[in-house]
Amino acid sequence: MSMLGSLLNAYSGLRVAARSAEVVSQNVANAMTDGYGRREVELVATLAGRQPSGVAIAAITRKVDSTTMASRRLAQAESAGQKVRTDILKRLEKEFGLPGEKGSLSALSVALESSLVAAQSRPESQPRQQRVLFAARDLVDRLNRVAQAVQDMRMQADSEISRQVDLLNGNLRKIARLNRDIAIEKSARRQISGLQDERQRLVDQIADIVPIRTYAREKGQIAISTPGGAVLLDGLPATFEFSKSGVITAQLNLGSGALSGLRINGREVTPGQGGGPLDGGSLAAWFNIRDRLAPDAASQLDAFARNLAERFQDPAIDQTRSAGDPGLFTDAGAPFDPANEIGFAGRISLNAAVDPGQGGALWRLRDGLAAASPGPSGNNSLFGAMIGALQARVPPASGQLAPEPVTLSRMADNIAGQIATSRLESQTRGAFDASRLAELRRNERAAGVNTDQEMQTLMLIEKAYAANARVISTIDAMLKKLMEI
Repeated sequence: MSMLGSLLNAYSGLRVAARSAEVVSQNVANAMTDGYGRREVELVATLAGRQPSGVAIAAITRKVDSTTMASRRLAQAESAGQKVRTDILKRLEKEFGLPGEKGSLSALSVALESSLVAAQSRPESQPRQQRVLFAARDLVDRLNRVAQAVQDMRMQADSEISRQVDLLNGNLRKIARLNRDIAIEKSARRQISGLQDERQRLVDQIADIVPIRTYAREKGQIAISTPGGAVLLDGLPATFEFSKSGVITAQLNLGSGALSGLRINGREVTPGQGGGPLDGGSLAAWFNIRDRLAPDAASQLDAFARNLAERFQDPAIDQTRSAGDPGLFTDAGAPFDPANEIGFAGRISLNAAVDPGQGGALWRLRDGLAAASPGPSGNNSLFGAMIGALQARVPPASGQLAPEPVTLSRMADNIAGQIATSRLESQTRGAFDASRLAELRRNERAAGVNTDQEMQTLMLIEKAYAANARVISTIDAMLKKLMEI
């Protein structure tokens, strides 16, 4: 080989080594960057006529484990949806309280019964009458607060749905633009790895919201759909439509049209109902919370409030009341009407006739809600009747509860137990989903940038660079000798 040929070979080797070192450094610097795909330099021999004239970079390719990534994205959606559900169930469990826990519906029901027992033994005692008032008021206040908390969860779900729909629309538009840019740059034989990294990050954000699969299209573009068959992007991005609600009350629901569903390009695809094209992921979980989980919890709370009100609204308990008069527990001052049960837990209140703060009198707890004047101070029959009402085994008239006859406190225990069981099941499944996702992430990272391997590659590049530099140095020395002759 001529000296010129050797010089060209060495020079091309220096250029390739310098660019390869830059690529390796970029890999190491982004080893922990989400969405980054490892770059790999592909080399090709160059020819001058039929003679080798060095080496050149044919391409810098982006390496990702597509199979593991696809599995990780599906696991990501499942884990995100389960986490949302578990978090809400934890909040519901805290609001309802565990059986026997201070401040729980069960404990407050027992406290009301205990205060009535104490008042029965000393019916003339005003402090004991006041204790009954406070216990009844605490139970009512707790029901009101829990009912409001459940509706707040529905409003949170509605807001989160709106946010996620905006994110979906925005990301799909960005991915469509990146698809176009990648196609243009690839046609011009320019580097597209950075554009692909950004596209992967956007796709991964969508994978939290809905389960997705991606499909390769020509010129480096991709299409996106869900396992359920909804096409999110194929050339043009799909458009999601959702209208955020201002205020959500117990009476508002999806079926009546009072709350917005979800549409894709005008087609109804509301998730969270089971079997839909977008089920799975956090978006479906929020719809399920807004339209099923929270309304079911509110229904059980209303059933408990109804059971409480009807126990004390029984005409046999208080002979001073006329037919149609409210009992100790009212619907915002009116008698409870079973036809108006929805949202009752948020409206239940203590009868103003026994509350001095509302112009009532404590002695009416002893003598009757409609009594015009105090009766015999030793009369404890009404207290005994109210204790009997609480201890009576009555089957729940509504709510998703077993039809077995139960006391009021037992009914509260059953409701709390159902929520705790659902939370435990969701938490167990969530732990499995999280472990699976973590393992897939580890496998994906293992197929990505390995810093040890990159440093070994860098050492080989340094040796190649030194060898080519030595060739140039030797040729330079030879030329100097020739010039001296």
